[in-house]
Amino acid sequence: MANVERKTVDKSPLKGIPIVWIIGGPGSGKGTQCELIHIKFGFRHLSTGDLLRHEVLSGSTRGTQLYKLMSTGECVPYEIVDDILAEAMVAKVAKGFVLDGFPLDLEQAQAFEKDIGSPKAIIFIEANDTVLEERLLARGNFDDNKTSIEKRLHNFYTKTVPVVEHYGDLVKRINAERPKEEVFADVQKVMESLSDPVSQ
Repeated sequence: MANVERKTVDKSPLKGIPIVWIIGGPGSGKGTQCELIHIKFGFRHLSTGDLLRHEVLSGSTRGTQLYKLMSTGECVPYEIVDDILAEAMVAKVAKGFVLDGFPLDLEQAQAFEKDIGSPKAIIFIEANDTVLEERLLARGNFDDNKTSIEKRLHNFYTKTVPVVEHYGDLVKRINAERPKEEVFADVQKVMESLSDPVSQ
């Protein structure tokens, strides 16, 4: 595996700022809910995929190293993902952060807790496979074909769902088989509970 340079990030500005993980299968509407949280609560919406692509396009030494990994289908080491996330968080400190489709698996979850901090809440947006598949096929992206969808669902169940099981009561399950406004009404309740003094 290619070496990717690490950067030291002073994470002290992030102390006490709530972090929320949004987990859900492909097509569950994670990105939509993250945007609604951003608009309503002022939490900064971060996507690791977007951050990694931005770093590659920046032409930096690290971006070039990441490109070599990503173009051959290799996974980016979790500590590098954490470095890039921490840099983005410190660069624009907000009242809170919502991480879109994060973590991918338990190992990434534990690396994040070690490197950056623990989530204040984890929201699991649930929908059955048929609903997810119909939404993805309707979306019509180039990678939204039946074979690709089956593979992504398989990865989600084998890698991401164990995160939900591991964190137990910290995870709030929300039914995503409804209009986005109804889903957000439940998401909003979880977000409002974060500032409730009783839950501190």
